[in-house]
Formats: sequence, structure tokens, C-alpha cells
Amino acid sequence: MRSGIVRRIRHTRHRTTAALVALALPFAALVGLASPAQAAESATATYVKAADWGSGYEGRWTVKNTGDTTLNSWTVEWDVPSGTTVGSGWDATITGSGNHYTAKNLSWNGTLAPGASVTFGFNGTGGGAPTGCKLNGGSCDGSTQPGDTPPSAPGIPSASEITNTSVKLSWTAATDDKGVKNYDVLRGGTTIATVTGTSYTDSGLTAGTDYSYTVKARDTADQLGAASGARTVRTTGGNGGEPPVGDAVKLGYFTNWGVYQRNYHVKNLVTSGSAEKITHINYAFGNVQGGKCTIGDGYADYEKAYTADQSVDGKADTWDQPLRGNFNQLRKLKAKYPNIKVLWSFGGWTWSGGFGDAVKNPAAFADSCYKLVEDPRWADVFDGIDLDWEYPNACGLTCDTSGPNSMTAMMKAMRDKFGANNLVTAAISADGSNGGKLDVADYAGAAQYADWYNVMTYDFFGAWDAKGPTAPHSPLTSYPGIPKEGFNSDAAIQKLKGKGIPAKKLLLGIGFYGRGWTGVTQKEPGGTATGAGPGKYEAGIEDYKDLKDRCPANGTVGGTAYAHCGTQWWSYDTPATITGKMSYVKDQKLGGSFFWEFSGDTANGELMSAINSGLR
Repeated sequence: MRSGIVRRIRHTRHRTTAALVALALPFAALVGLASPAQAAESATATYVKAADWGSGYEGRWTVKNTGDTTLNSWTVEWDVPSGTTVGSGWDATITGSGNHYTAKNLSWNGTLAPGASVTFGFNGTGGGAPTGCKLNGGSCDGSTQPGDTPPSAPGIPSASEITNTSVKLSWTAATDDKGVKNYDVLRGGTTIATVTGTSYTDSGLTAGTDYSYTVKARDTADQLGAASGARTVRTTGGNGGEPPVGDAVKLGYFTNWGVYQRNYHVKNLVTSGSAEKITHINYAFGNVQGGKCTIGDGYADYEKAYTADQSVDGKADTWDQPLRGNFNQLRKLKAKYPNIKVLWSFGGWTWSGGFGDAVKNPAAFADSCYKLVEDPRWADVFDGIDLDWEYPNACGLTCDTSGPNSMTAMMKAMRDKFGANNLVTAAISADGSNGGKLDVADYAGAAQYADWYNVMTYDFFGAWDAKGPTAPHSPLTSYPGIPKEGFNSDAAIQKLKGKGIPAKKLLLGIGFYGRGWTGVTQKEPGGTATGAGPGKYEAGIEDYKDLKDRCPANGTVGGTAYAHCGTQWWSYDTPATITGKMSYVKDQKLGGSFFWEFSGDTANGELMSAINSGLR
């Protein structure tokens, strides 16, 4: 979202995942083997590909005693396709012959009481999934049909024809070696219908209500396969329905790296009171690499274990649960606040360099993003995608030359892939100058495919101009002496509206931080400086929660605040200036407001409260 914000954090990892910082996890690697063939009648063995770093992968098997008597030993066998190998392992003795591998328990983990489980793993190369699984010579799924494979998981159901009381669900067919007989449709984990086709219309629902659906396939031997990924659908109408775009969207960015040095977690949204005031969260960031959407930080995103006191619901993560990290905490947040929608944001200042290559094949790019966002492990967490490309056909950290139509091609491909029931948004430049960034890409053409644009109306001025002149980084309007015309929020909004973009598709950006200089003697804007002001994490930038007392605002200009304390000069928004900006949002009939980012606010969320109050 803003320059200098996305940074790589080094931290200790599990021995097999230390190389995974900000690496891509392709969809095939993330799905895991939900239907590995067979299992002993009193036990199951399930497989997941836990990580993929391009040249290799980590596989994990979990053996669980599902019977009523103690399991005294276990042996898991499986085959892999040509080009896939199994290498070093742990917590089991693993041997191989050709493409066939066998894992036997160690002396200390072979005995499993009823309900107990054990996990072992290995590192390997190639990308193929195991087949022909056997546990103690029987089937790995606990069925009583040795040698017969249960069906695969159907595709994640899509939703269409949504009304106040009904929704049509459709899914891609499952596969099975003996043939699929029918499908169970589950709402909230409870089977509501069994159908022979690949669609079903659920009726008798309540208006403005969220429902979660999954589908399971059954083969001709009556074996039930694994569940599809979940699809959450909200019926139309009702007081609980999501407000249409233009009715006060209140969106905040949550950063995955905030869980490290900043010690800011999803639970802080609850304790600050912000969760009850927001409508949307943008989770930042996923990366863009090799033409694909990829994981930004796997540890923070879905691996980090939360203790009970850190968790949204007061329950600690367990070592063997399928999803942890921020994604699981966001899932818990949505359960507590079902009105909140979460989008996964890709790119940002540091990771925008991959967009130019990605849009050479927009459909393939969109497909990769959809598969990652809709991964079955966390499909229910996300309600859409946000693209933060800084900047199409212009320069940011790097310069892009993909042409003026690349933004439109990308947004169209995303809408085609994500469909009408997912949100598709983009963060865009606020350069309102003549011939500036908003004039070199077709933002108007792209807007027809977007639910809204997050117009980054901040970072207009800052200490990258080390000697000044001092100027507010987020002016709402121009003012006499502003260093560059067109570098203010109103100029950007009017330029975008002038291009024919509906006002309801524009959100005004607020920075929960300040930018500043040191070596400044002049209180009013326009002074000279000697360099960037001191910041806790980066020179020239500081959170509002720290600046409000360290260097209190003592003036306003262009609709935002500034402060001169000693030889430092800072600009930032306060509750009072945010109130004024929210009046502007309503006067201009904009879609709402968004901010960068939650951790810059006070512990009681006073800036978020100002946004909420101002948009009522």
C-alpha cells in the first residue's frame, strides 16, 4: 500500500519449512490428498502436502486409531508417479522400492490408543500426489472395502440465482475408479439433500443470512469421499444483508508481518473495538511471482500457533489442527462478527514487480489467484480478492511498461474467474496531476469489473525529499504553496469521476500514520529540513498512536493536521480531520473509506471510531 511498508521478517521455522519465507505454494500442493485410498477398518491414514518450495516439497501423513481397541503398530504404503520421489523423513522409518514407499512406526510411536493419532513426514522432490495407500494392509480411509478407492472431493460449489430465500449450488464432478453414484449436499455440516447431478437449489432460507455449503461424493460401493471446500453464501434482503457498494464501506488493512515486531494480532481488532465498526478487511499481502498469486508469509498466514490468551475465541491452537495462523484467527473473527468480509490483497509496494509478467496471460494469472484464495483449507475465510499494483504502465519501486490496457485486462480476467458473488477490488494511485499515473492506465475501463477502488490518498509528500519542503502527506484539498498541483485527495477523486467512474466505486484512503522530517525550524508547511524524522520501524514514518503524544498536532492545512515539535515536523490525520474527510465522502457520494493500517491506531481504536461515526 505505501512505500517502505512491506518488509521481509526473518524468524525461526520448523526444520522442514525454514526455506519457505514468501515462497509460492501452488494450488495442487495446498489441496492435500483428501481421498488417499484405503485404511485398516479400525484406523485411517491421511496425507497432505504441507509445503512446496519449487525444487522440493514436504509431505505429511497422519495415522489415527478410529477403533475401540489399541493399535499396537502401523505401516503405511503408497505409490508416487514417475518424477516424484520421497527423501529424508522423520518420526517413521521410510523405505522405497521404485515408485513404492513404505513407512513403519518407530519404537516410541507405534502404540495408539482409541482416538489417538500420530504424524510423520518427509521431504521429497517432484509434484505428484500419493496413490494406492494402504494402512496395515487395508484401506486408508477406514472403509470395509479393501482395494477400492473412495471418491475424490468434488469442486468447491459455486453459487448463483441467489434470492432472499434460495440459492442454486453447482460443482465440478468428483472422480472414482468404480464410478460416482450420488452427492450429499451439506449446509453448515449437516446433510440437507442427496442428488445424482452436480447442482442443487436450496430453498426455505432466511433473507440476509450467511450459509456455508460443502459437497461429498458417494461411489457405487457406498463409500463417502472427502468434503469439498466450503462456499459461504449470503441471501439477499433482510437487515443483515451486506450493504450495497456506496453505503459506507469501512475497510481496514491487516498486515501479516504485523504479528512480529509490532505484536499486532487479529484479536486486537476485538479488544480495540474496531471489529464491531468495520465492514471489510484487506489481508496484506500475498505475493505475485512467476505470473501467479503466491503465499506472502506462510508462517504468519497459516502456520503460527496461537495461545489461548492471543486467540480471538480464547482457545489455543493445537499442534495437529489443519489451519492455524492469521487465517484461522480471521475465521474465528468472522464467526464472532459475521457481517465482516475479508479480501486477500496481493502486491503492495514491494511485491508489485510481478504484475507486469502476470498480465501477459491474464486468464492464467486469475486462475492461479482463484485457486489460492479458494484453497479448501481457507476458502471460507475470504470473500474476494484485492489487487494492489503500484503501478500499471508507470513507475513505483520498479517501472512497468505493460501498456495502458493491462489494468483492464487483469480486472476483467479476475471478474470472469471469481464471478459475481466474490468481491474484486483494486488499490490504485491518487496521482491527480495532468499526465500522471491516473492518466497512463485505463482505470475507467477496468472499473466496470471492480466492486470498488481503494484510492491511495496518502503518501503524496514525505521525507524521500530529504530537504523538504515540508508538506502534509495526505492533504484532502490543495492549499497555497503545495509543492505539486494534483497531489491531493480531491484532485484524484475528481479526475477519476471525470473519467466516468461512478462515485460509489471510489473509497477515500486514510493513513493511520504520519510522515515527517527533522532539522525543521518553520512551524508552517513549506519549511526546509535536514532529513527524515525518527521512526520506530523506519525513518520518516511513525504510527499515529505514537505521534499523538510525542508530537501533538498544532495546525491544519488542506484538511489534515500537522505538528512542529522541537526540530521535527510531522503530518497526520487526527479524529477531528478524519471527521472532516468523512463529511467529504458523504458530500461526494463516495462508496466509503479505507485505511492503512490497523496497528497504527490507538489501543481503543480512536481513528477507526472517527471513521465509523463520520459515515453514519
